[in-house]
Amino acid sequence: MWVVASAKAAAKKLLDLPFDNHEFIKIPNNNDVKKIKVHSAASIKENNAALAITFANSGLDLDITNNLEIWVIASFVKIKDLENGSKGIIDLVPGYGVGIDFNTEKICISDFAKKIIEVNLLELIPEGLKLRLEIIFPRGKFLAERTSNKAFGIVDGLSIIGTTADTHISASPDQLKNALNELDLAIQENSTDVITFVIGENGLDIAKKIDIRFPIVKVGNWIGPLLVHAATKKVKKILLLGYYGKLIKLAGGIFHTHNHLADARIEILVYLAIKEKLPLKIIHSFMNSQTIDDAIKVVEGFNMEVAQKLISKISNQVEIRTIEYIQKYISSDIKVGVVLFDRKRKIRSISQNSKEMFSKIFTL
Repeated sequence: MWVVASAKAAAKKLLDLPFDNHEFIKIPNNNDVKKIKVHSAASIKENNAALAITFANSGLDLDITNNLEIWVIASFVKIKDLENGSKGIIDLVPGYGVGIDFNTEKICISDFAKKIIEVNLLELIPEGLKLRLEIIFPRGKFLAERTSNKAFGIVDGLSIIGTTADTHISASPDQLKNALNELDLAIQENSTDVITFVIGENGLDIAKKIDIRFPIVKVGNWIGPLLVHAATKKVKKILLLGYYGKLIKLAGGIFHTHNHLADARIEILVYLAIKEKLPLKIIHSFMNSQTIDDAIKVVEGFNMEVAQKLISKISNQVEIRTIEYIQKYISSDIKVGVVLFDRKRKIRSISQNSKEMFSKIFTL
């Protein structure tokens, strides 16, 4: 929608129509209309083209394109013969930061996106002219590196592949909404910038027994969105308290921990064990382990000190990857501490930050 708003504002500038700081965007196949803010529009290239700028506003903390700056340069081109219908009247040109198909070098854009452009721009095109729209995302190439675009053959930037006019948080949004409300309430009622996130009832029980004095929020599987949301609310310190068989997923960059989305716990443990230079015979035995506890028991049978170092490696890696994850979406000086317990609910590891931030609470 913000691409369309920029395109519409630029086309109107070409036609010497008054500039508005918003555009009304019609949505195909229904009667809905969205009001989209436009930052600016100006004539360029000796008035032969116009540039308009918008900033995407999805409202989602986890959307890396939220607040994306969008430029569209519009120009009219004379044509002799128009084909029937709208085909060929609007040229979409991928500018800097806009993804193209590696094989075809054509702009990566969905049919819905094309349709919404046509619905809103066709009426502005004078007879006998074609509208050329060059779309530019100044930070597109940078942000594309944080996506899986290349795996799908999309290069040079971000694709425009929306299929609806709305943005959504997937996978049980009510559960996430409740957790976000609980987090907001905890921050507001306690006037604090320190929060404890616990995973499951076991984590909640342990947190109460060790007498944590700052707010405790049970996050379930929604760890990633809540971490980012906490950072946006100016939380300065987060303690992650959970079972190492669950939180190890964070060490591998998995921040929604439900098994139906991703389960690479043994694979992550293998990676960390290799970094700790465990014997290959021990690492190979992990493949026969059904749980992280089973794998850790194998290491303990080999050497208790080595097992403890491996568990410490898990907590420190969770700490590092968690901070990296938050920084991916928001610039923040937030600190994260990690405390892991085993199936017997015994605390097994305290990350480096936890030792520094919560030394009065945790001792091993």
